[in-house]
Amino acid sequence: MKTEFTETELNLALNFMNQIPFNQHIGLEVHRFDADEAVFKINMRKELVGNWLQGILHGGVIASALDVAGGTAALVGAYKQRLDLPQEERAKSLAKLGTIDMRVDYLRPGKGKEFFASATILRIGSKVAVTRMEFRNEEDELLAVGTGTYMCG
Repeated sequence: MKTEFTETELNLALNFMNQIPFNQHIGLEVHRFDADEAVFKINMRKELVGNWLQGILHGGVIASALDVAGGTAALVGAYKQRLDLPQEERAKSLAKLGTIDMRVDYLRPGKGKEFFASATILRIGSKVAVTRMEFRNEEDELLAVGTGTYMCG
């Protein structure tokens, strides 16, 4: 059964992720977002180059984008599990969200003009969520994949 969120609930989740200064620093933007998947976009800029000889995106930017996508998916998944709680209790519980572990596999060099980091939930419990993340360029080439484990309660 697919859970539908109100516009207010989606805006709260997005606002939470947009408040992180580092996300703003690397230029991470929401591309698509719903109750089942979080997708963020980054435009290539010279400040994000990791290999200046090839002009490719820095691996740390890729990992950061995957972490944000995974964390957002975990946040939404945890929120869905707490719909029966009063909003104040839900917010207090979700304030504990944090990355426990993350693995990134770099499959291809970060070549492109636009990049997209997406994440979905693999498993979620009362305290921990596990997400699957993908990082693609504008040509839909899969550049990196990851799994993330997040504290969510």
